[in-house]
This record gives sequence, structure tokens and C-alpha cells, in this order.
Amino acid sequence: MHESVPISDNAKPAEDAQPPVARPTNSLAMNRWSGAFGLFRAMRPLQWTKNAIVLAALVFDERLLEGGALARAIAAVLVFCAVSSAIYIINDLRDVAADRLHPRKRHRPIAARLVSPMPAIVLALSLLAAGLVGAYAIRPGFLAVISGYILLMVAYSYALKRLVLIDVFAIAAGFVLRAAGGAVAIGVPISPWLYVCTMLLALFIGFAKRRHEMTSLEAVAVQHRANLDAYTVPLLDQLITIVAASTLMAYSLYTFDAATVPTNHAMMLTVPFVVYAMFRYLFLIHRRDGGGSPETLLFKDAPLLGSILCWGVVSVAILYLAG
Repeated sequence: MHESVPISDNAKPAEDAQPPVARPTNSLAMNRWSGAFGLFRAMRPLQWTKNAIVLAALVFDERLLEGGALARAIAAVLVFCAVSSAIYIINDLRDVAADRLHPRKRHRPIAARLVSPMPAIVLALSLLAAGLVGAYAIRPGFLAVISGYILLMVAYSYALKRLVLIDVFAIAAGFVLRAAGGAVAIGVPISPWLYVCTMLLALFIGFAKRRHEMTSLEAVAVQHRANLDAYTVPLLDQLITIVAASTLMAYSLYTFDAATVPTNHAMMLTVPFVVYAMFRYLFLIHRRDGGGSPETLLFKDAPLLGSILCWGVVSVAILYLAG
């Protein structure tokens, strides 16, 4: 008969042993990081590419190699990035219900409930304040342009976007103010060619965007944007055709009639790049269902991006070398 093994009084049964405690994850830090990233996305950094047009006056007035002008122009771009991001946040707060009906816009941080309204409002007001202070530091006249841009975009978010045709003209005016702001920031006259070409190109992109909304949203298009019931796809196609032809004509006239281009008419060599880019964009609108997000389309379509880059390189070479 086996002897029983005595159990010490200090020993504990195996079933009473406590399992090791797992270390808690730092959920607070993760939530803060997620919130900060959501706020950054709400600023729509990809849209900052639109502010490159602020540099147009610097390049085409042949001031690119001047250090002071270059610094002010870059500062003007940063100011427009801050102010435009604030406007995007205000617009997203205003249209949060409509954005949730859109297949792409419903993923925006505010529409997707990744960002609460109060932090978004604080960020928007901070960006506006920083933009106004920065604009005044660049030049008081530039502050006037920025103030006009803010008023226009707020009016667009709350009223103008519901008026047929006026909505697209308001978008175009925003691009014109960007181009004009670049000229004011470096202290050069606003070229009428810069004004006309910018306005027409912005109208072309704006009408293409309305067409994409009509074709992609179909039955819920009116719920997303109230004035889409006043548009039709054939009407938008006509408007796009008219504006595209006008843009090509205006740019062609600029290349040999503007006061700042070389007298040997070398700038006319850039016309084929502009024609191809316009035709490629029309192709993407009609055959690839593009046009809804031009800033994304620019980087997704290699032929379109290549033509624009070639146009920029050839333009700079002509203005600064062949001129």
C-alpha cells in the first residue's frame, strides 16, 4: 500500500492558481491618434494641389528665380491651403447628411462619424485665424483677397451651391481668386489672360463634376445636391463642349498675344500639350466615368499627368531660356 504524500500547509491547490494578467493596450493613445488622423483627413490634403495655381503669376511673370517673390508665393500657397481646408471642414459639417448618401463622400471623417463636430469646428476656426494672420503678414492686399475668398466659399456652402449655374461659377471664382492672390502676393499686375484662362478651365472642371454626380448617383442625385434636378446630362455635355472650346481658344491666343510671352511665339509650342490634356479629360469623362474628383484623377491617369508635366517643363524652358 502506497503512503500518501503530505501536503504542506503553505501549498495551494492547482485550481486556485491565478492566471497571468495581460497588459492593457494603450487605447487612449490609439484613440487620440485615430482622432488626429481623422482631423487631418478632414482637411482634405489632396485638395491642396488646387492651390498650385497660386504660383501661376510667379512663373508666367518670370519671377520664379527671385528669392523674395518665391518665398511670398510659397507662403501664399500655404495660406490658401489652411483657409481652403477650413472651408472644406465647414462644408462637411453643413452637408453631413447629404454626404452620407454619396458612395465616395460617405467615407469622409465627419460623415463617417470618425470626427466629432466640436473638434472639427475648433480646427476650422484655428485654420481660418492662422490664414488671416499669415495673409496680412504677406501683404495687406493679399489679406483682402483671402477675405473675399472666405466670404465667397462660405456663401457657396450655405446658399450658392443650390443655385443652378451660379454654383459652378462660384467654384470658378474661387480659382480666379487663387490666381489673383498669387499675383497680389508678389506685387505684380493681374494678367487678363490669367483671369480668363483660369475661369474657363475651372468652369470646365466644375461642369464635368456635376455631370459625374448626375451619372453616378442617378435616383439619389437630388437628395445629395438640391439643384441637380435642374441639370440634365445633355445640357451638361453642351456646356462642357462650349467651355472646352473656349478654353483652348483663350489659351492659344495667350501664347502669341500676351505681353509677358516671348516675341518669337515659342509659347505656341505648348498648345498641343493643352489640347491633349483637354481631350484626355473629355475621354475620361465619357469613357471612364471620371470627373468626379479631378485631384484624384490627375494622379491616377498617367497620360493626363504626363501631359500636364510636359506642359509645365516646356513652358518654364521657353519663358526662362528661349525668351
